[in-house]
Amino acid sequence: MEDYNKIIESLQIRFIKARNVSILKPVTIENTYEVENHLILVKSGEIRFGKEKERAGQGDVIFIPNGRHISISYGSGNPTILSKDDFLSNKDQFLKSFEGEPLAEEHYSYIAFDVKAFNSVNFFSSLDIPPFKLKKNHKLANFIKNINYEISGHVPGKDRIVKVFTENMTIELIRHILSNSLFVDKIATNSTYFQDARLIKVFTYIKENLANDLSNKVLAGVANVSEDYISQYFKTLMGINPQDYIEYQRMEAAVNLLRTSRDNVQDISKKVGYRDTAYFCRRFKMMFGIPAGKMRKRETLMNV
Repeated sequence: MEDYNKIIESLQIRFIKARNVSILKPVTIENTYEVENHLILVKSGEIRFGKEKERAGQGDVIFIPNGRHISISYGSGNPTILSKDDFLSNKDQFLKSFEGEPLAEEHYSYIAFDVKAFNSVNFFSSLDIPPFKLKKNHKLANFIKNINYEISGHVPGKDRIVKVFTENMTIELIRHILSNSLFVDKIATNSTYFQDARLIKVFTYIKENLANDLSNKVLAGVANVSEDYISQYFKTLMGINPQDYIEYQRMEAAVNLLRTSRDNVQDISKKVGYRDTAYFCRRFKMMFGIPAGKMRKRETLMNV
């Protein structure tokens, strides 16, 4: 347990956004992918998720860790099945955020948040935890409600309150996972890298040098090990090879720049380490299901 306390102390937890959302018509979004973690509280109706279409009903909470492709269905009844790209072009027909009274009988609330260990590693995705349902978890449900309430208000100190609630919510989520012995084997295997200073050094170097050469040879030099060893060791602990991990970090940085800067796509691709903009755009569309330009447009609109 002491090791988990150290890991929790290392976490940087950041609130991204919160919404109350009405389900106007049932819809299934195939193979969607998010760069943030999501906690979703079903307030009325149902949401189904994953390959098995697991059902979450009123009062249930769904946790979807970042970095995973997932199918998710909103609303009961026969849904329209859409790709992520098609959904974003037509989302107002199916889901619409609201303040005050919901716009339809079925509705839900969500929190999007970012959790990094040692300011470099995406915590939940690095543990390889899959999406799962928390049945009638009142503590997490109250955090989701309270954060949405604070966000909709205009009172002094709301940003500080939201920050504290988001941190408490994240720790409560981790406590739930540990106290219920969920994903024991995955966590035991994948949390070991937190104890390896060399690997943490590599994670930090990658984050700070996304625009530069990040070949396995360079990473081996950072960790002071052989090139073969860094590749094998990284894959053993993380489940993916270093270059796949680097691509995800570059794409995550690109999403952040699309959301927060006015740089064009060509400049952003260079800043995150892609000399060939066309290749960057292909990889971006393959990973997120939408073009880079549409990701920026999505962030300029009121979105769900």
